[in-house]
Amino acid sequence: MGMLKFYTAGESHGQALLAFVSGLPAALPVDLEFINNELHRRQLGYGRGGRQKIEKDRADIFAGVRHGKTIGAPVALRIENRDWANWEKSLPVEASAESANNERRLLAPRPGHADLAGAQKFNFHDARYVLERASARETAARVAAGAFAKLLLRELGTETASHTIQVGHVRLDRCASWEEIRAVSADLESPLRCVDASVQKKMMAEVDGALKAGDTVGGIFEVVAHSVPVGLGSHAQWDEKLDGRLAQALMSVQAVKGVEIGAGVTAAGSYGSEVQDEISYDKSAKRFRRSSNRAGGLEGGITNGEDVVVRGYLKPISTLRRALGTTDMVTKEPVRAAYERSDWCVVPAAGVAGEAMVALVLADAFLQKFGGDSLAELRRNFDNYARQLDEF
Repeated sequence: MGMLKFYTAGESHGQALLAFVSGLPAALPVDLEFINNELHRRQLGYGRGGRQKIEKDRADIFAGVRHGKTIGAPVALRIENRDWANWEKSLPVEASAESANNERRLLAPRPGHADLAGAQKFNFHDARYVLERASARETAARVAAGAFAKLLLRELGTETASHTIQVGHVRLDRCASWEEIRAVSADLESPLRCVDASVQKKMMAEVDGALKAGDTVGGIFEVVAHSVPVGLGSHAQWDEKLDGRLAQALMSVQAVKGVEIGAGVTAAGSYGSEVQDEISYDKSAKRFRRSSNRAGGLEGGITNGEDVVVRGYLKPISTLRRALGTTDMVTKEPVRAAYERSDWCVVPAAGVAGEAMVALVLADAFLQKFGGDSLAELRRNFDNYARQLDEF
């Protein structure tokens, strides 16, 4: 277990989502407006469905923060599900005759979803309980938890941002600068958070085509952590390698089926001389530099001082208006898959969830390396290490 731990609870159509974060140092300033803006960013994006018109996600902190700062105790927060009003009779906590008559059973599992595998695992002849927790609605709680990690990273000079580099068959074919990524990541008006307006227009057409066909579309988001110090993570044990931890964190986001660190996919089909980032020393800045960043800021599982670059490969979501074939779990007869109100493109939203997971992993790596029960102690340790690097 790391220094920074978080858990989430709650179902997609339940009363609320909950997030619990422990391990934060005391006296960390908590900006509730920032946390709520992160939740709002997750709800945006071209291709979102009707659920986003119902919900207005806001965090209600009820433990671990007093007078605007953490107190060294676990933080607990709640995000209300407004849609609960439409599901209260179907998913009550207590059993009743009324609830039995209002069940919304899901017997036709969706191909590609957790429906069938989860129902078999837990012996439910109804996928409702599986889909309620497997839903990407859960990422709202992760984003709230990740906002605390971002606040901690910000105190130490590190920022995270995301942008979209592919939607369907349309891909951004150039590298984006940190300034571009940071700007588009914060732009609430950008439909798909792509740094190139002309490419974004083509991406939007791809999303429109999927909607018209009753289909869904996936893509690739890129998360960048800027100004990360050398030395987070370790080469010494497999589970201490930071690239492995980041890959697992991003892979855990719903619908992510592949993770890339830096130029990993391209590197696999290249020669070593084309891939490695050559090293130089900047005497004025007193730091080593790389000529490029194909390694994505990580070498041997350790951060090397360059930007950390991680990509999530997002499959099209499993709920299709033009339903695919499946089999009824009770009758075992062929049927069309169930349809639940859903989005048809979630790449920008997945990028925000990806930011949260990257921030949580990096914040934990900071705490593991520098320790500190209070923010002041953490800063002292961090500053001492920065002097060590200057003197190296």
